[in-house]
Amino acid sequence: MTYQGEPHYAHGSAERMGVLLLNLGTPDEPTTPALRRYLKQFLSDPRVIELPKLLWWPILNLIILNTRPKKSAAAYREVWDHYEDGSPLLTISRQQQRGLQERLSQQMAGPVSVALGMRYGNPSVATALAELRDAGARRILVLPMYPQYAAATTASTFDAVFDEMKTWRWVPELRFITHYHREPAYLDALAASVREHFAEHGQPQKLVMSFHGVPKRYLLAGDPYHCECHVTGRLLADRLGLSADQYMVTFQSRFGREEWLKPYTDETLKGLPAKGIKHIAVVCPGFSADCLETIEEIGQENREYFEEAGGETYHYIPALNARDDHLDALTHLIRRHTQGWIEHSGYDAQADAQERDRVRANALAMGAER
Repeated sequence: MTYQGEPHYAHGSAERMGVLLLNLGTPDEPTTPALRRYLKQFLSDPRVIELPKLLWWPILNLIILNTRPKKSAAAYREVWDHYEDGSPLLTISRQQQRGLQERLSQQMAGPVSVALGMRYGNPSVATALAELRDAGARRILVLPMYPQYAAATTASTFDAVFDEMKTWRWVPELRFITHYHREPAYLDALAASVREHFAEHGQPQKLVMSFHGVPKRYLLAGDPYHCECHVTGRLLADRLGLSADQYMVTFQSRFGREEWLKPYTDETLKGLPAKGIKHIAVVCPGFSADCLETIEEIGQENREYFEEAGGETYHYIPALNARDDHLDALTHLIRRHTQGWIEHSGYDAQADAQERDRVRANALAMGAER
């Protein structure tokens, strides 16, 4: 491989730790062309659609990309103007980035930079990594904002990081957080958000915990996602003191004709009123930030299903977003996973700067000799 362009490292430059926050992604604007670009990148990922290319290509390019972008663009337009950056996911992710940067800068022993990237769309993974590289990050912790591991989300994110590293001459030290579905502080923040909602709106007959779905065959192939969702659900219910009949785990956002993880959220909500369950609250513990799948699909579309079936009281409990307890939990997670890097008692900023000066001088001398 030939490495071109400006050098990726300046001899004697200051080094720092980098934290790379990654989420799924968002279109650049709520238009049909922008959604077509976004969906093509997303649905062309072999981690997301595990079908032979010869079978999937005509379905994607001749059918889906000619029908779905217009519908998705209309849904995005309904929420776009309510957020600073247009996209709710991007706006909230930026808030999380700023909150974590502030906390880590105060709590870490050495310098740290937090960058934000999206697996699909912008800011891209490559852009975020370049931001950390240019800041002098020689150690990078990769944190996909998915509490539960799935190949279609977490592993795909890692793929993007590895692909970008193939173009770097000097690859930094890398660490990856694969999941945090049973992290105590994350569960405590979830429980606090639910308790606050119950205190304001009353406790429902049933708490529905809706996670994003994946095809059932992914589970059968060995993906741990289904199990980790149920672990999160059980541990959250324990913290809330809920019995088995007071909560349930469901799966939303299915796509295509094949069987996905069950029970399906929409079909479940349509059936609850006939069973006498007419007051529910829905929380989405697998989403670290609100997005179209929570705001529109859960907050609006599924509300209509429930009410049309005879339901009376429906509440969506927002994702943890940039809550202080959520950011505190993520800060604790990051600090634990970066132990042994720069957070230690022997770190000496002055000695580190002196060593950099010596390295820079040696590099300049070698350049002069040539």
